[in-house]
Amino acid sequence: QVQLVESGGGLVQAGGSLRLSCAASGGTFSNHAMGWFRQAPGKEREFVACISRSGGYTYYSDSVKGRFTISRDNAKNTVYLQMNSLKPEDTAVYYCAADRRSPVYSQNEVTYDYWGQGTQVTVSS
Repeated sequence: QVQLVESGGGLVQAGGSLRLSCAASGGTFSNHAMGWFRQAPGKEREFVACISRSGGYTYYSDSVKGRFTISRDNAKNTVYLQMNSLKPEDTAVYYCAADRRSPVYSQNEVTYDYWGQGTQVTVSS
């Protein structure tokens, strides 16, 4: 059983940056591909980014490509999401998730086994 705790959310002006962290415990972190998802008010949860177990492969949604960067530190059992050039439409609760089944990584939330509680990101215009 893997526990995930996100941190780093907050209020930022458009054009600003935030770095989210997700600390894992209770399992072998490096055995899991990791992903970030987000859910805006009144909308369904959507995929943001994912990263392979080694960190060598990453994938992004079109809406964040070029602005967000996912990374991981297996020695610290932590995955990060660096968010630059933030826009008001990035406002959402951001969740990290762990996937132990996909061969490399997945953008499909049904493949993720463990989820954090979420951290709020609010971007003001």
